[in-house]
Amino acid sequence: MLLPWGMAEGYFSHPQLAVIMSSVDRTSPEQQRLNTEKSLALASALFPGEEWVFKEPNIWVARSRLPEEYREKDKWGREMSQVRILTNRGSIAYFLPELNKGGEAEKLCADLVLDGIVMEMKTVTGTRATLGTEFRFAYRQGAVLLSGYPGIEAHSVFIRLKSDLSVGSVKAKIAGELKNRTDPGNFVCYFENIGQLYVWSYEELKAIIGTKKSPGPD
Repeated sequence: MLLPWGMAEGYFSHPQLAVIMSSVDRTSPEQQRLNTEKSLALASALFPGEEWVFKEPNIWVARSRLPEEYREKDKWGREMSQVRILTNRGSIAYFLPELNKGGEAEKLCADLVLDGIVMEMKTVTGTRATLGTEFRFAYRQGAVLLSGYPGIEAHSVFIRLKSDLSVGSVKAKIAGELKNRTDPGNFVCYFENIGQLYVWSYEELKAIIGTKKSPGPD
């Protein structure tokens, strides 16, 4: 089913419908305005006092993160390439400051707020096992960031998939990874080999756990 990207309530108008997006589907101007307001409000609540710098259409970046553009050019280029898949369809992105929580060496702050929801982005080129590992880590990054904000629970994961895994295989794998996880959110996956963007709610994916055969891609 083809639905408008960037719909209110985290891209969904109905929890049982996967959103399948092509490069020509775009968010309406009114929804963009609402998403901009929601994204700025959430980013500012998570990082009060941070300044948000307009970088390009639909993309703002925390000023404290701007040095990354010159210090880590490869990483910056990869992240911008990832997020443009979404912002070119009309989504609104606020890149968050990088943050290590709990004194851990690895970065545990999710990448950004997208359309009013915290999101971590990954690029995956390997097997289903690699997909599962990257999803778990991305999910954890969002959960850790929000651990100090009991009133904010939703966080999403976006994966740019550069492999030949089928839509059904990916959907089934992520459904299994969500077992016993309770936070609301969405799994967003761009299938590079077919040029399509899919969005499923965590609720929808968990609903297929335990079925003999997962539903098809629609």
